[in-house]
Amino acid sequence: MTLSSERPTRFATGLALVLAITIFPAARAHAQLRPSGPVPLAPLPHFEDIAKSAGVIVPHISSADKRYIVESTSGGAGLIDCDGDGKLDIILVNGSTVERYRKTGGDPMITLYHQDSDLKFSDITLSAGLIRKGWGMGVAVADYDNDGLPDIYVTGYGGNALYHNLGNCKFEDVTDKAGLAVGGFSAGAAWGDYDRDGRVDLFVSRYVHVDMDKLPELGSDEKFCRYRNVFVQCGPWGMVGESDFLFHNRGDGTFEDVSKKAGVDDSNHYYGLGAMWGDYDDDGWPDLYVANDAGPNYLYRNKHDGTFEETGLMEGADLSRDGQEQGSMGVDFGDYNNEGHLSIVVTNFADQSDTLYHNQGSQGFTDASWSSRIAQPSRPYVGWGTSFFDMDNDGWPDLLVVNGHVYPQMETIPGESRYNQPMLMFHNMHNGTFDEVSASTGLATLPLKSRRGAAFGDINNDGCIDVVILNVGEPPTLLLNHCDPANHRVTFNLLGAKSNRLAIGARVTVKTAKITQMQEVRSGSSYLSQNDLRLHFGLAAEDKISEVGIRWPNGQTEVLKDLAADFIYTVKEGSGVQQRIPFAPVK
Repeated sequence: MTLSSERPTRFATGLALVLAITIFPAARAHAQLRPSGPVPLAPLPHFEDIAKSAGVIVPHISSADKRYIVESTSGGAGLIDCDGDGKLDIILVNGSTVERYRKTGGDPMITLYHQDSDLKFSDITLSAGLIRKGWGMGVAVADYDNDGLPDIYVTGYGGNALYHNLGNCKFEDVTDKAGLAVGGFSAGAAWGDYDRDGRVDLFVSRYVHVDMDKLPELGSDEKFCRYRNVFVQCGPWGMVGESDFLFHNRGDGTFEDVSKKAGVDDSNHYYGLGAMWGDYDDDGWPDLYVANDAGPNYLYRNKHDGTFEETGLMEGADLSRDGQEQGSMGVDFGDYNNEGHLSIVVTNFADQSDTLYHNQGSQGFTDASWSSRIAQPSRPYVGWGTSFFDMDNDGWPDLLVVNGHVYPQMETIPGESRYNQPMLMFHNMHNGTFDEVSASTGLATLPLKSRRGAAFGDINNDGCIDVVILNVGEPPTLLLNHCDPANHRVTFNLLGAKSNRLAIGARVTVKTAKITQMQEVRSGSSYLSQNDLRLHFGLAAEDKISEVGIRWPNGQTEVLKDLAADFIYTVKEGSGVQQRIPFAPVK
């Protein structure tokens, strides 16, 4: 989130060298992907907002005029099966206001909806014990104690929360006991077993220093509190940034701060927002990416010894193509071109475009935003939640970006993008490029909102990926995907044994006669959000999977042969398939 499209250039000379090495090979790689004839494409799905009929109706809490930066960044959305009934439940961050925070310590940090039946949800927040007050920002889910029950971590301003799952969607607040309250202005959270000891560790990115008793007023600084000569909230430029944290899981319910020792504490105090783990170099160890607002992004390479090396500049994944620092918010890893490497998408502030860093393996990353055709449609908007996901089950990951400005005062500026903005749906064309198809998928007909977090998962287990979206100051959006049932698909629910119980960090490779795809189990991504931990693959016309390769978080591998399509498979580490359930009919 930044004040203007003008950005200071950093490491320009070094980046020019990186660009010279990477851009032209990337163009050749994309050219090789393009088929000589027309690309056969599946029918596009239709998305319907069912939030109201489903009972997901509690408004996000936020002030109307967004006078202060703490009011405009919240918040995340998440998906969890809190009682193990096989149906996804929904988490939405609540936010707060300055007045409520000062008077009562804020609001319950999240709302939890239990999925009952037939796409009907009940608000069980109070009965679940999720009552800690604060100013919620983000959410991430993991089984930190390997008891088989998913736990919830919530970030926020002034303090975070760790909720231990007791079973049947009942939670205990163990924040203080675990040592994870943190404080300051926490934003992103991502769980990952960085040292492969079988226990998930926690990374927390933090944003700016905010003193609730000394909040800068609208327009109070000519340089940092005005946009297009209009008085707006101050920051992040001109504000002091916060450090980041990495907490090592001791295995006894407590965590140790190893941020500095590991080299990921952010001594520069950049403005950290989105964060995620992913093995970008395919060496079997999770690496870390952090989206920094108005600064270079971090790419931390895991050195296998408990420490990390920041490689963003040398790998070409920290700045824009022209060497500019960007206002980065949301992030996701994905193999969008089915090459076997995790590329990175980053959502950015207005007048910058979203960024797609194409992973070229040993050649590093190159900015493919314009060649992939996601740059031009996204340039006018402020991007937040995002993910690669196969919306039409054709075997190629598509991309959704939700948008919304931070300044309600945009409504007074002629010729500028509005505060409420459209979503962008990018359809993968199988050749390194995307088409923007929000109109064809029904998204363009939905009311404009200022949106933030987005969580992706199969809400009704029909093999079509749905999306939960947080709308600032309003009730959420629940997009039900009415996809074409003719395309086959498969979902894998992984259970670790020697590895962490929810298999966070596992890599799954699915092979059919015509295509090979790869994904990783991830806790924390998008914008401060949590996707379904199950991995979903579209298979197009293929009704049989010849091979499924699983690299578990501890590095051990397992291969499954000749699986039928159109099932949800539960696979336990070292024990193979434990259960298969057919998908429900597509509605």
